[in-house]
Amino acid sequence: MSRICQIDIDDSGLPAPTPEVEQERKVAVFDLLEDNSFALPARGDGPAPDGPFRLGLAIREKRLVFEIQSEAGEKVGEIHLSLGPFRQVVKDYFQICESYFEAVKRLPPSQIEAIDMARRGIHNEGARILIERLDGKAELDIDTARRLFTLICVLHFGG
Repeated sequence: MSRICQIDIDDSGLPAPTPEVEQERKVAVFDLLEDNSFALPARGDGPAPDGPFRLGLAIREKRLVFEIQSEAGEKVGEIHLSLGPFRQVVKDYFQICESYFEAVKRLPPSQIEAIDMARRGIHNEGARILIERLDGKAELDIDTARRLFTLICVLHFGG
């Protein structure tokens, strides 16, 4: 049961997202809850906390915060990450997404496909950074990291 069963995104104080960003968010949350792998390692002499987990994502004091609770709502842990390592890849991701959304409206499929491949590459880089930053704090697979990266982007730029 090493998985996320619920995700809450604290976007209070952020501007309303664009329709495209809101759609990306909805898809990422749906896909994440359908299939994910998320576990916490053992700390000290105690056993590793059992999942499934409720995960809260927020940005507080310029840090990415993962609030982790048991399925019953008991606090299990909290992980704080610097946003610095994510800044450039998030910026690149939003720029390529803008290009992609524009391309869908007016370019032929071959050009859309090229932009989409670049978008996926940047997305994979963001997921890799997330896995690296969570090393020793949480264990997740690449698909879970990709979906969480999408949600980090939504929080990072606030729509």
